[in-house]
Amino acid sequence: MTVLTPSGFPQASPQPDAQVVFDRAELSAILSLYGRMVAAGEWRDYAMAFLRDAAVFSVFRRSAEFPLYRIEKQPRLRGKQGMYSVIGADGQILKRGHDLQQVLRVFDRKLIRPVD
Repeated sequence: MTVLTPSGFPQASPQPDAQVVFDRAELSAILSLYGRMVAAGEWRDYAMAFLRDAAVFSVFRRSAEFPLYRIEKQPRLRGKQGMYSVIGADGQILKRGHDLQQVLRVFDRKLIRPVD
């Protein structure tokens, strides 16, 4: 869209830097998982980063450590392996896919504990 100045000359409209963000449903699913893991005593802190090419939700055992896991959304991978991924502390991709709920199921086995 071209905006005209008062003198009639075209002026380019300023475009803000685009950021990738989690929408409400995605964030709700992630925070639900986070709440369950906090209740289980596994996680204690989190951080979010919204970058130009990815949105990242990092979880920590303690706030001064490296993240235990990163949940990433990278829309440029939508047509390939899926835009959602869970990455471990060592950088290994634990699960990747097109559906966030399916990708977050990698944490279900961590919530299952034997009963004494």
